[in-house]
Amino acid sequence: MIEMNVAGIALDAATRLPIVLLKDASERRALPIWIGQTEARAILTALESQKTPRPMTHDLMVNCMDQWDIDLERVVIHSLQDNTFYAVLTLQQGDSKKEVDARPSDAIALALRMDSPIWVLEEVVADASIPVDKEADLQEQEEFHEFIDNIRPEDFTQSRGGSEPSAESS
Repeated sequence: MIEMNVAGIALDAATRLPIVLLKDASERRALPIWIGQTEARAILTALESQKTPRPMTHDLMVNCMDQWDIDLERVVIHSLQDNTFYAVLTLQQGDSKKEVDARPSDAIALALRMDSPIWVLEEVVADASIPVDKEADLQEQEEFHEFIDNIRPEDFTQSRGGSEPSAESS
């Protein structure tokens, strides 16, 4: 799994639908998730630490969880099926731990409010992420190809108790 952070909310230029954008720690990969207007507002409210006069739905959930001493251990976005992302909340109350199915947008809104980590399975990142830093990706590929081009069989042998006999001494 890869821990990701919310980079922000954007609008899809074609559909004008909001997108929550998650980025990995290296900021080399971004995972766009299309969400609804209400969910985007809930995420933005948490990102900007805005307080509302009355609790909104996600705030109400946090208040209930606080009253019952339930911690949101983490959010896991675990699959992508038919262009729909799936997530679970890992909740803990004392020694009891439960996983609850959730829409990623709701899970993210709760994670931001409860300062909980957001994890994404590597397969989901591989299938749905977009490169953010193409130059760094190309540089990494070039370095790997250079490594492969310059590797020798001797690089894999280990010396045992001293130096290896040289070809000249045999």
